[in-house]
Amino acid sequence: MSLTEQVQKDMVAAMRSKEALRLSTLRMMKTALKNKEIDKRAPLDEKEELQVLSTLIKQRKDSIEAFEKGNRPELAKQEADEITYIEAYMPKAVGEEDIVAAVKATIAEMGTPTMKDMGSVMKAVMASFAGARVDGKVVSETVKKELAGK
Repeated sequence: MSLTEQVQKDMVAAMRSKEALRLSTLRMMKTALKNKEIDKRAPLDEKEELQVLSTLIKQRKDSIEAFEKGNRPELAKQEADEITYIEAYMPKAVGEEDIVAAVKATIAEMGTPTMKDMGSVMKAVMASFAGARVDGKVVSETVKKELAGK
């Protein structure tokens, strides 16, 4: 069952159980997936579906920051709740300790990279996580810290 089909099935369940926030989040997810499919003019593969959901999560995180700056905690909480619903459809995120281990291993493989080589180190680390969900910000900070520590 594709991600789009799963979202549709869960939408029906949310309607029956009268879960308003979950239903609105699922509708938003379905709309985003359908829009991407229309833009592509072909059915989405799993990687593309996950990319759409990653974009939605990033948008929600940006909104949370804006709502917190605007002193709107109730809206920030709603966005955070939406993130939890969206993340349920994503593969498990890679933990920070796994990121640190991968960065150290990549730096060891590359010999003695300097800060100038940060781009190539980042590229190698992100490639090592292939299909997993990784926070690029955490990887970037970890790479900076490790290269500066040398």
